[in-house]
Amino acid sequence: MADIAGLAASAAGGGVFGLVGTALGRVAGFFERRQTMKHETARWAHEVDLIGMQQAAARQETEAELALTDATGRWDGLKASMTAEAAIGQSYLWVDAIRGLTRPVLTMLLWLIATGIWFGTDPEGQTSIIETATFAATAATLWWFGDRAPRSN
Repeated sequence: MADIAGLAASAAGGGVFGLVGTALGRVAGFFERRQTMKHETARWAHEVDLIGMQQAAARQETEAELALTDATGRWDGLKASMTAEAAIGQSYLWVDAIRGLTRPVLTMLLWLIATGIWFGTDPEGQTSIIETATFAATAATLWWFGDRAPRSN
């Protein structure tokens, strides 16, 4: 009988230790899964931040490319304008006189229009119109007369 009682005690003890071991394994697994989820959440947040930074960098690169294209186009337009002006050459005196007066007359008219807008509009409500007229008159003056020094042949 002692053998049976010892065998039963061993079986019960082994069962209890097995259950305790299983329970400890489950508890450890719970904490491990919680740690894994915390790590995955941090990784996902990092990936979201990284994608946001990549999108911002791509946006800045696109804006820089557009600005470069815009500046290149402006310089190409100025170059084409100057080349076309140089290709005209000499003509009759009256044609050269009219062509020579076109820019000053247009500039004077543009400045008269800008002055009329300047004094004829309400400065509080129409600042964009005033700024646009001033910009147009200044740009035309500098574009047309900025590089009009006599050419040395």
